[in-house]
Amino acid sequence: MIPLEDNFDDVINKAQRGLKLSDERLAEQAGVSPEELDRAKAGQFDERVVRKLALVLGLGEDAIVILGQKMWRPRAQEVLSLAAFNTPFEGMTVNAYLVWDHKAKLAAVFDTGSDTTGLIQFARDNHLTATHVFLTHSHYDHVFDLPRLKKATGAKAFSSELEPVEDTEAFDPGTVFNVGNLHIDTRQTSGHSRGGTTYVVQGLDRLVAVVGDALFAASMGGGMVSYEQALRTNRSQIFSLPDETILCPGHGPMTTVGEEKLHNPFFPEFQRTGNKDL
Repeated sequence: MIPLEDNFDDVINKAQRGLKLSDERLAEQAGVSPEELDRAKAGQFDERVVRKLALVLGLGEDAIVILGQKMWRPRAQEVLSLAAFNTPFEGMTVNAYLVWDHKAKLAAVFDTGSDTTGLIQFARDNHLTATHVFLTHSHYDHVFDLPRLKKATGAKAFSSELEPVEDTEAFDPGTVFNVGNLHIDTRQTSGHSRGGTTYVVQGLDRLVAVVGDALFAASMGGGMVSYEQALRTNRSQIFSLPDETILCPGHGPMTTVGEEKLHNPFFPEFQRTGNKDL
């Protein structure tokens, strides 16, 4: 079982960095002591303190409390003709994905993780021909094994023109690709990285969005380029998808749009108005 990528303290730290709040200012505005703030940021959960911090940081109170209490994780998802591969990388794990047209046996790969051995073998065992490799962004853990993957499969690799990766073909955000009977729409979800891209795959038995580090289960990659942009593009390009859409993040377990509306602290507006039966 793949654990959640982030804990409640990671969410607090990412929001604080994104809003450019000093420890002193955050503690003062939240009405907590510097010591209480330090403990929360170090992972010591205190519901009273966390709720106060959430109000200042614009986070969903109930969602971050549930995260801190370790009371939620997304339901396991299985989609016909979708396989996920999770590989270790410098003290964490990173995901890559394979989708395919089960009739034509044509496949697309999304990111590489640190080691594509298992992915390549899976494709061979299932008689799949990988024709496309799509990169969500250029961070090293997501492109690490690209040369070997390209050599083993002969597939063409693609990356956004806003964040081109060496030895790939650049595309404009909004470009649509076809792999057999699969239609793959590209959406710009930048903020964590300059050209972060979400790939929306139609033609499987469920709508699937490969989101990279734009969004994690109960968290997000964080605004390494722009926190505001990360929040905005996630809202417009990911949360606008149907609730049942499967989300395939770059780290942590798969989730759905509906579950993230209820459980992702970075998007409290959906928790105020969301369907509690999701």
